[in-house]
Amino acid sequence: MTTADTRSLITERDASISQGEPAQQQQDWQSQSGQQQEGGQQQKINVGPSERNISMASGAVLALLGLARRDNLGLLIAGVGGGLIYRGATGHCSMYSALNIDTAEGTQTQEQTTVHIAQSMLIDKPPEELYRFWRNLDNLPRILSHVENVRTEGDGSRRSHWTVKLSGVPMRLEWDAEITADQPNERIGWRALPGATIQHSGEVQFRKALGDRGTIVRAIFDIIPPLGGIGRFAARQFMPALDQQIRTDLGHFKALMETGEIPTIQGQPRGTCLKSGGKREGE
Repeated sequence: MTTADTRSLITERDASISQGEPAQQQQDWQSQSGQQQEGGQQQKINVGPSERNISMASGAVLALLGLARRDNLGLLIAGVGGGLIYRGATGHCSMYSALNIDTAEGTQTQEQTTVHIAQSMLIDKPPEELYRFWRNLDNLPRILSHVENVRTEGDGSRRSHWTVKLSGVPMRLEWDAEITADQPNERIGWRALPGATIQHSGEVQFRKALGDRGTIVRAIFDIIPPLGGIGRFAARQFMPALDQQIRTDLGHFKALMETGEIPTIQGQPRGTCLKSGGKREGE
C-alpha cells in the first residue's frame, strides 16, 4: 500500500467519524462534564421544592435558637440550622447522594417515606366503654402524655385542634385534625389536615377479646416526617422511643379505665431512703 493510499484511508476514516459519530461523542462529553460538575462546584439538585422550603424555615429557627443560647451546644444547634439553610438554598443533600435518593424528581412515594408504628394492649373493660371514652376527644390529654390540649369545634364535630409538647423540642406543636372513620365500639380513625407541622394519620381499634376477657385496644400511627429522607431516617432512630411512648400511653388508658386512676411517681422517694437524705419526686 502506497503512502497516498494510506492518507486516503485516514481521510475517509476521519470523514466517517465527523459525519456518523458526533452525537454519541457529544453525549459522552456531556456525561463526563456532568460527572465533573457533580464532583466540582456545581452539584445536582436532589431535594424537592417542598422539602427545600421546610429546610429553609426550620434551619432559620434552629440557627436563631442556637445563637440565642451563647454556648457550645447553641453553636452546634446553629450549625445544624445553617446546614439546613444551605440544603434548602442549594437543593442539594450529600446524604441523599450517598443513599441515591432524589426527591426533586419524585423518586420516593408516600409509602416509602411513611413511618408506621402500632401497639396493642388488653384492657379489662367492654369495647363500648373504651370507645365512648376515646371518642370524647377532651379526655385524651389525660392518657396521652405529650398532648396538652384538644379543642373540638362543637358537639359531634369531626374536626379538632391539638396542642402538643414533645420532649426535647423547644416549642409546642399545633395542628388541626379531622376524624376520617367512626365505627361505634369498633374503631376511630383520624388524620392531620394540610399545614400540620408533622403530617400523620392513625386509628385506634377496639376488638372484644376471646373468652370475655375484655378488649384488645390497638393504636396505629402513620407518620410522614418533614425533610423527606433525612426526616424519615431521624424518625427511624427515634422509633423505639416512639413505640415505647405509645405503649406507655396505652398503659395509662388501661390503668384509668380499670382502676380509675393513673399510677404516678410524683411524691414518691427516689435515690436513697428518706432517712438517708433521699428526695421525693417533684421536689
